[in-house]
Amino acid sequence: MTFEELYNHLLQNAVGGTLPQALDLARREGYDPHQLSCLLNPEKHPVIVRTGSCGCDDEQQERCRARCYFDALFIQDGGVAVDPAACVGCGDCVRNCDAGKLTESRDVLPALQALRTAEAPVYAMIAPAFINQYSESVTPGKLRTAFKKIGFAGMVEVALFADILTLKEALEFDRNIQTEEDFQLTSCCCPMWIGMIKKVYSQLIPHVPAAVSPMVACGRSIKKIHPGAVTVFIGPCMAKKAEAREADVSDSTDFVLTFQEIQDVFDYAGIRPAELSEDDRDHSSRAGRIYAGAGGVSEAVRATVERINPDKPIAVRTRHADGVPACRQMLNDILAGQGNANFFEGMGCVGGCVGGPKAIVSREDGRKSVVRYGAEASYETPIDNPYVIALLHQLELDTVESLLEQSDIFVRKL
Repeated sequence: MTFEELYNHLLQNAVGGTLPQALDLARREGYDPHQLSCLLNPEKHPVIVRTGSCGCDDEQQERCRARCYFDALFIQDGGVAVDPAACVGCGDCVRNCDAGKLTESRDVLPALQALRTAEAPVYAMIAPAFINQYSESVTPGKLRTAFKKIGFAGMVEVALFADILTLKEALEFDRNIQTEEDFQLTSCCCPMWIGMIKKVYSQLIPHVPAAVSPMVACGRSIKKIHPGAVTVFIGPCMAKKAEAREADVSDSTDFVLTFQEIQDVFDYAGIRPAELSEDDRDHSSRAGRIYAGAGGVSEAVRATVERINPDKPIAVRTRHADGVPACRQMLNDILAGQGNANFFEGMGCVGGCVGGPKAIVSREDGRKSVVRYGAEASYETPIDNPYVIALLHQLELDTVESLLEQSDIFVRKL
């Protein structure tokens, strides 16, 4: 039985409430104990899992190892293995493994267990790229109802916290960019982008505001408002699984699932979100909603800076790159003094988050859906969004300028 077959076998039984019996059968029939452990205890294994010996020759293995942008691969016991301390979860090695012996970690079995046994509420935190991933007829309200049918206490759109981080980055830009030579690199969203800066371009760290990602901000906020709550992030990204394990932000997110993992749960549970009733909440502005597409963060920050300080003498000049090679080129240009901008955004996936490896719809369809959803927002920027102000007050931040202080919720060490 392959890893995928074992995954589907256990997930089907977990949804049906017969996981213990399925595990007994798996152990009696001698299924790979390593693969079982990867599915039942993903936190004990790297985000990228080796499911067996690849069988490739030494030369091919060395080519695979050398391809990793982050030097996270090494050769061990007849195949390529992953160094969890170096891996950012980009998934490039999974996509390029000819032998098919590398795959992403799956958090769905322990997440389902938490839904059944947690004494505190469990919240689904849905990434801004979610719109229309489960078909055009699945509205945010219908998806919220679907999550509640699984057992979640509620669904929170992470776009609301992208609003807050947009406001923080805009305030940082307004304060720190005082000359034509000053520049800022976004700290939002993409763990591959931040990982690249930390591991390869560390000399640029002083230009990165010490802000967490919207996922981390969302998880920490939920846990502050609902002590003991369990938080589950759902998105198109494998790198978020690695980010959630980083020591300085691991307090925010208990499990990270992909859109595909949730689709598998819906399938086995017989849940058809398009047929469900609406449970709609409209909280995020256009700025937070467009984060999921390449250039979305840049546009959100530009619009917010112009909104909070329309008379700022130094205008926001943005540049963005998507895909790891393009991000590296942009960072090299900055170091060479050829950045030609003062606000830089990088996304590890081509197209941005909508191009993530675990998106369900195509990159172009995802981009169009995100643009449309942004246009439907009631508010253009977070400074106009009363839900942002109300949430900041709930988190004991009296003014928007409080975001410039060292808040435990929105700040991390780089």
